[in-house]
Amino acid sequence: MPRCLLCLVALLVVAAGCGSDGGQSDARPNKDASLLLDFAPNAVHAGIFLALERGYDDSEGVRLQVHAPSSSTDAVKLLLTGRTDLAILDIHDLAIARAKGRDLVGVMAIVQTPLAAVLAQPSIRRPRDLAGRRAGVTGLPSDVAVLDSVVKGDGGDPAKVRRTTIGFNSVPALLSRRVDAATAFWSAEGVALRAERPGIREFRVDDFGAPSYPELVLTTSRETLDNEGAVVRATVRALRRGYEATIDDPQAAISALVDAEPALRRAAVARELDAVSPSFTAGASEFGELDPVRLRAWAAWEQRFGIVRERPDVAAAFSPATSLAGA
Repeated sequence: MPRCLLCLVALLVVAAGCGSDGGQSDARPNKDASLLLDFAPNAVHAGIFLALERGYDDSEGVRLQVHAPSSSTDAVKLLLTGRTDLAILDIHDLAIARAKGRDLVGVMAIVQTPLAAVLAQPSIRRPRDLAGRRAGVTGLPSDVAVLDSVVKGDGGDPAKVRRTTIGFNSVPALLSRRVDAATAFWSAEGVALRAERPGIREFRVDDFGAPSYPELVLTTSRETLDNEGAVVRATVRALRRGYEATIDDPQAAISALVDAEPALRRAAVARELDAVSPSFTAGASEFGELDPVRLRAWAAWEQRFGIVRERPDVAAAFSPATSLAGA
């Protein structure tokens, strides 16, 4: 065989090898994959349901099965045992899991800003006015950190706030005036409360000293990332397309979500999506970006307010979506 032809064959072999799952390729895995949501389907998930409706997952070579969590779902356990391939986690839950030695990896940001806030009765003009007042928290460590950060960021003393555990019942607790304030997501509970009580106050954690961090992160296990990297990359590509389409055509995304979840009210979903959609790309060059600078600021805040004892290792905890997607 002529030498030039041998060289050509060798180059083709090398090129084929670079397209294998061991590299950062755009290869179509042609496999099923499961995705666990962080909560019941709502507007923040609109891009996922639009991606499914338009078949972006199938066109990228992955057939996504999306599941809502049950009240007893432990997303971390399901990820580590391989019972779900990917899950949307609150970034604080990711930090806590890794602090316990669970090797989970964030691969794409769903939003670029915190969704956490302290929602308060109209009579509470500012966070430090909560001194001596009752504030509801779910019982999660991150809730206490959000409450303390917001109050302290306004010059108040968090120790003077009367905390009470109310679970995930901030809306009824505030509407019944059982509490003066409660921690919740401004993108969901906050929107619902303003529809019922327009004068409700909203103190977002990043307006009172917290850095701008991605609240919700698409997450997988290290084992899945190593062994099924093509599936993870295909999912990232499909979801990115879904969210980019949501930004361009929010009405289509609302329809996709409501069609998939008929119990949802279109008007309520529209209000939520209008509120949260700026957060999909706020300060980012593209949807899904995991900015190391922002993440390092978040890691310092995470430790400062006691969510974890040691500062999270950003390099180990995240693998940027841009490289995973082959962009």
